[in-house]
Amino acid sequence: MAVDPRQIVAGVLTVTMFVMLGNMIKRDHFDSLQESRLTSTIHDTNKASELSLPGGDSLWKGDGLSLKPCWERPSLGDGDLSNGYVTFSLINGPEYHVSQIADAVVVARYLRATLVVPDVRGSNPGDKRDFKDIYDVEQFVKSLDGVVKVKASEPTGLSSKNLAVVKVPNRVTEEHIAENIEPIFREKGNIRLATYFPSVNMKKSSERTSLDSVACMAMFGTLVLQPEVHEVVDSMVERLRTLSRKSNGQFVAVDLRVDVLEKKNCQGNGSPGSKNCYGPQDIALFLRKLGYSKDTTIYLTQGRWDASLDALKELFPKVYTKETIMPIDKKAKFLNSDASELEKVIDFYICSESDVFVPAISGLFYANVAGKRIATGKTQILVPADIPGSSASSTNYISHYVSKKNHFAYSCFC
Repeated sequence: MAVDPRQIVAGVLTVTMFVMLGNMIKRDHFDSLQESRLTSTIHDTNKASELSLPGGDSLWKGDGLSLKPCWERPSLGDGDLSNGYVTFSLINGPEYHVSQIADAVVVARYLRATLVVPDVRGSNPGDKRDFKDIYDVEQFVKSLDGVVKVKASEPTGLSSKNLAVVKVPNRVTEEHIAENIEPIFREKGNIRLATYFPSVNMKKSSERTSLDSVACMAMFGTLVLQPEVHEVVDSMVERLRTLSRKSNGQFVAVDLRVDVLEKKNCQGNGSPGSKNCYGPQDIALFLRKLGYSKDTTIYLTQGRWDASLDALKELFPKVYTKETIMPIDKKAKFLNSDASELEKVIDFYICSESDVFVPAISGLFYANVAGKRIATGKTQILVPADIPGSSASSTNYISHYVSKKNHFAYSCFC
């Protein structure tokens, strides 16, 4: 039986991309905050909660006004367009999708090539979806009109003979494209991008470049959930607000995934800001010391309940995961073993829309959720820390992305 060369290329590409993601620099940490080891137990914290802690409406305030795009919409102009294509796949979840889209549009724009709408690939072999299963294809194509030429499906003429796989660093620069990508594109005529992340770099650029407007528009103006997925997210957010009646319909979303915590070393090395993740008890004590009451509604990105979460639920009984608040008629489709990418998408957008976001895990999920929140004025992003004493002000733990306005989003919105 003959083997299709395109299937071989796709298989090699998928393996290559996951190897690169596995080799990402693991030095990404939270904001630099003074570390001090917690000696309080949950019992001690329950006693402390009887004291006068900061709280009330001030815990939920801090959102800024919705910002407006301050980039100029780029135009292709009158120059000649290439006959070549730029193809790629979205992999490893929505926090990666945002960055991969931006890099692909920047590359295609620079090469004046046609961008092919990507497919979506999960972490499991064979987990492949059409773009339309998660995102709105029509909106994606429309948003790029006049910026870069887009084709909704892969042309039949493409094959392994004229498709070169090119590694692209996240936040790719003009210099890198000119030196490392353009020569291959000119030789082969078509390329397939494999974005890799040498670091989690979402900080504001010190100098603006001619491609910044393209990157801004692609990162914040192209991806919209398709209607059914959007409906599920909206229904879950509404359910959380209904459960939050005692806190005026406001809720906290915490990116806390037990499987990730088990793989990371959450203990610091003794230096300030060295801790890169926090467990359920850490988060419980952090929120309690900031003054959040036991009636606070908390959403966790953890997929299913785990016994390790009991420490959090003891202090905050109203803790929910996807399986407890998703509409019953949607669970079969969105919570089955083949729906891992859909679950990640739901988490990403709920965290982007919550009243307060707490990243228990450092990395790109935190960085790109922060960017989406900054763009919509939802600046209540609290970075965990071990708080000495029995109480603290939440303003001391606002993400540096917001307090210092050093996130890339501030290059795009003003």
